[in-house]
Amino acid sequence: MNKAMPTHAAIASEADLASPADHETQAAEHEPIAAKPPRATSNANAKTNAKASPPAQRPSADEIALPSTLLDITPQQAGTQTLLRGLAILEAAAAGVRDLRTFGAALGTTRSTTHRLVSSLVQARYLRQVQGGYLLGPKLIELGTIALEQMPLTAVARQHLESLAEQTLDTIHLGVRDGDDVLYIDKIPGTRGLEMRSRVGHRMPLASTGIGKAMMLDLTPDVWQSLFDASRRALAGVSFKPDNRPDAQTFMQRMTSYAAGGYTFDLEENEASIRCVAAPVRDASGAVVAALSVASTIPYMSLERMDELIPVVQREARAISEELGWRAPQPATRRIKR
Repeated sequence: MNKAMPTHAAIASEADLASPADHETQAAEHEPIAAKPPRATSNANAKTNAKASPPAQRPSADEIALPSTLLDITPQQAGTQTLLRGLAILEAAAAGVRDLRTFGAALGTTRSTTHRLVSSLVQARYLRQVQGGYLLGPKLIELGTIALEQMPLTAVARQHLESLAEQTLDTIHLGVRDGDDVLYIDKIPGTRGLEMRSRVGHRMPLASTGIGKAMMLDLTPDVWQSLFDASRRALAGVSFKPDNRPDAQTFMQRMTSYAAGGYTFDLEENEASIRCVAAPVRDASGAVVAALSVASTIPYMSLERMDELIPVVQREARAISEELGWRAPQPATRRIKR
């Protein structure tokens, strides 16, 4: 990764990017005009002064109101206008805008001002020019990677795990995939006086746990079957009394239902009398990178309560995902034929 310091273009000032008309308009709008005492002049001098006085300045064509939050720029914030415009361009590019005309329409700026802003962003590698327009540039990938490094999953998730623990009083787990296993990276014990064998650093087969199955939701049925077989081999020497492990057909049917609903259950498949509800955690790309679960014993985890916990667990999993940059897909709009 290139860790070079940003170029001067990346931190260009208003003087670098704004047009002369921008400066004149801002001066006219924001700088107070000192009052002058009246002076007695002759008619001739008055006529001379009238001829010499410059005409009143007209607002620059560049000074068009900006959309969204950029509209509310106070005189004290006027110096940040170029920065806000640059950020607005990046957001527009992320939303699919590709050409100068559409950038200008989104910002309410003229073509010349838009071109100056976009050119500076290209020079600083925040945008890149390709055939047909502009795309987000490599500098954003570098910064995004650094941001992820500075925001570890456990730190991001912790407050949401604590919230879930407070709401449910049950044991909360956070896990990531490690090959065919789930690796527990955080745990908050429940407050009902129960203790489970899981611990931070503990591994269990993906297909035998609710939290592991939540990380399998986006996989294909062939991979489901493969991970189910791996789980059976790993637990071949473990006795279950009673044995609630599903056969392959039941497992595949459950996974199909879980994938449609965006959650998973553990119905005593990993530990006798222990049930759990789990949901996946996604990153900015939409990929499943972790999962969280709520677990307890059968007296506190009836099937009815498990159904009630689904939206609660999903809500906290979505909150963690959003902090990692994930955004829920927007429903497609349907065109009505006329």
